[in-house]
Amino acid sequence: MTIVRNVSGILVAALALAVAAVPFSAGAVENKLVIVTSYPPDTTNTVKAAFEKKNPGVKVEMLRKKTTAGIKYLQETAGNNRSDMFWASAPDAFEVLKGDGLLQKYEVKVKGIPQKVGAFPINDPEGYYKGFAASGYGFMWNTRYLKAKKLPVPKTWADLAKPVYHGHVGMSAPSRSGTTHLTVETLLQGMGWAEGWATWKAIAGNFKTVTERSFGVPDGVNSGQFGIGIVIDFFGLSSEASGFPVKFLYPQVTTLVPANIAIVKSAPHPKAAAAFIEFLLSADGQEVLLDPKIRRLPVNPATYAKAPAGFPNPFKDKSIGAAVKFDLELSKNRYNVINSLFDVMVTYRLDDLRAATKAIQNAEATMVGKANAGARKLIDEAKALVAAVPIEAAQAGQADFNNIFKKKRKKATTKVTGRQAEIEQAWDAKVKANYAKAKNLAEKAASMM
Repeated sequence: MTIVRNVSGILVAALALAVAAVPFSAGAVENKLVIVTSYPPDTTNTVKAAFEKKNPGVKVEMLRKKTTAGIKYLQETAGNNRSDMFWASAPDAFEVLKGDGLLQKYEVKVKGIPQKVGAFPINDPEGYYKGFAASGYGFMWNTRYLKAKKLPVPKTWADLAKPVYHGHVGMSAPSRSGTTHLTVETLLQGMGWAEGWATWKAIAGNFKTVTERSFGVPDGVNSGQFGIGIVIDFFGLSSEASGFPVKFLYPQVTTLVPANIAIVKSAPHPKAAAAFIEFLLSADGQEVLLDPKIRRLPVNPATYAKAPAGFPNPFKDKSIGAAVKFDLELSKNRYNVINSLFDVMVTYRLDDLRAATKAIQNAEATMVGKANAGARKLIDEAKALVAAVPIEAAQAGQADFNNIFKKKRKKATTKVTGRQAEIEQAWDAKVKANYAKAKNLAEKAASMM
C-alpha cells in the first residue's frame, strides 16, 4: 500500500508539472466566444472555421452589426454584458468604446508585429485594442461595365466628380458603415474641411445609389448594378481574387490605418477572447487574411512572403496612405457630426443633389469653347451653393456638439427629437434651398448660351 501511495503521488506530481508546461490552448479556455462584428460572412466564417479548428471545443458566435450599431449595442448592454469581443475596421469606433470604459486591456504574447503600419500605430498605445490587419480606402470598378459604357478608368477622387461618371458610382453612408466613415473623414483631413466636403458632394452628385450596408457596394460593382464603388481595400481585393472582373485603386489622398479587435469589459469568456487575439496575430491567423474571400493586409511583414503576386505590401510600398497623417482624436471628436452631416446633405437629399449636379454639368457642357461671363458667374454660384456646409470645422470638432447627434437615422423619416432634430431640420432646410437654387441658376446659365 505504501508503494502504491508513493507511485500515485509521483504520478499526480508529474501530471501537475505536465499541465503547467502546456502552452495556452483550447484546454485552458472556455467553450464559447461571442464576438460583435461588422465584418461580412466571407471574413467571419473563414476566420471562425480556422480558429475553431485550432481550438476544438470552442464555439464562436458572431453577432453581425454595422459598426455604429455595434457601438450602440455594447453601450446599451453594458450593465448586463454578454459579449466578449468587438471586431471592426474603424479605430475611432474603438476610441468611442474606450472612452466609455467598455473595453479592457490585453497584452499580446505574439512576437514580430511592428509598432506602426505606415505612420499609424498598429495597437492602441494604452493597450485597449489591437490591430490585426491594415486598411486603406479607395475605389473599385467593374472592368466589363466600364468597357461596355465606354468609360475611362478613374485615377483620383476628382475624377469621380466628372460628368462622364454621372449615375455610375455607388457608396454606403458613413452612418451605416465604420469603414465608409473613415473614407469620408480621410478626405476631410487630407483636403481640408471646405474642399473635402465640396469634393464629396461633387462625387455624390454622380451617385446611382447609397447602399444600406457597406458590402452592398462591392456586391453592386461585382454584379454590374453600377460601375464604380467607393470601398475599403479588402472589398476590392477579395472581389478580384474571387474571379469578378474588378480592379481596386488607392488614390493618392488616402490613409492606412489598422483594423482592430478588442476584449469587452466584463467579458464572460475572457480566456477564449485572449486565444482569439493570439490566433489572429499568429503566423496561421495572419496567413488566413490572404484567403481570396478575405484579402486583408496583414500586420506581420513576414506574412507577405506568402502573398500572391501584385498583392499590396504597405511595409515595402511606403506610398500607400502616405499623403494623409490620420488624426484619430479629431475623427473621434466629430464622429457623430460627420455622420449626421453626410445623411442630411447626401443620403436623404440624394435626388436633389443629383438634379443640381446634373444641371451644373449640363450648363458647363454648353460653355465648352464659348465665353460668357454672365453664364460663368451663375455656374460658379451654383457650384458654391452645392458645396456649402452648414457648419464650420471648429464647431464640428467640439465634443459637446458631437454628443448631440447620437440618434442614428435608418431612413429619412426616422424620428429624432430634441436639439438633434432642431439642428438637423435647420441644416436640411438650408441644404434643400441651396440645391434648388443651384439647379435654377445652372439652368438659367445654360439658357444663356
